[in-house]
Amino acid sequence: QVQLVESGGGLVQAGGSLRLSCAASRSIFSFNAMGWYRQAPGKERELVAFISTGGSTRFADSVKGRFTISGDNAKNTIYLQMNSLKPEDTALYYCYARAANTYWGQGTQVTVSS
Repeated sequence: QVQLVESGGGLVQAGGSLRLSCAASRSIFSFNAMGWYRQAPGKERELVAFISTGGSTRFADSVKGRFTISGDNAKNTIYLQMNSLKPEDTALYYCYARAANTYWGQGTQVTVSS
């Protein structure tokens, strides 16, 4: 069973930065893609960013230019660097990994104060 463990969430002021980490229990190259979704209270879960095995990345329009995603296979970990954070980025952020199945982390809370 694949395990994904997120870390790095917290409370930050608007304009600040956070880096989320997602550590997988096996090589990140064993997945077709890994990435992050988020869900704010009362809203549907939305895709924030993903990175494919080949290194391709995609971002939600709302975070383009502010967030980057990267991977470190030696650590079986992907990262979401979030800069210029806005109050509307407040959400529970979930890491996922897609292979034959899709696996999810437990979520990490990001709160951006104005």
